[in-house]
Amino acid sequence: MTNSSKLSEVREVCHRFADVAAPFCHITDDKHHEMTLELIETLLEEAGDSPDDPLNAVISILSDAIEDYESTQPELVEFEQQACEGPADLSVLRLLLDQHRLGMADLPEIGSKSMVSRVLSGERSLSKKHIRALSNRFGIDPALFF
Repeated sequence: MTNSSKLSEVREVCHRFADVAAPFCHITDDKHHEMTLELIETLLEEAGDSPDDPLNAVISILSDAIEDYESTQPELVEFEQQACEGPADLSVLRLLLDQHRLGMADLPEIGSKSMVSRVLSGERSLSKKHIRALSNRFGIDPALFF
């Protein structure tokens, strides 16, 4: 195969990819946002750990598209700002409550509803026991709380 034919083949493949990937690379609505998140999740499971795996380049492109879309959505921008404010443990706890649609009464790992309220207000701190229990329940690294 000559260089000219290789370049032609790559160009064709790139054009086909661009046509198929357009809704994922230029997200314009919540439906395509969700579809792109699902696609990335699938690709992450399939991609090898090597930075040379071509799927990692596609994941990078799609991640940039998601970031671009999310930066234009006021509710997502506000959510990110709130998540970054304050201590890490409270941000993680608020994120868990939001993502899992939980109320203050839904965290027996911390204690009563009033105890959760005190923690969220900054009046009380999460103990190591709380962090360990929350990490186990939600399958997350305890280091996220620090």
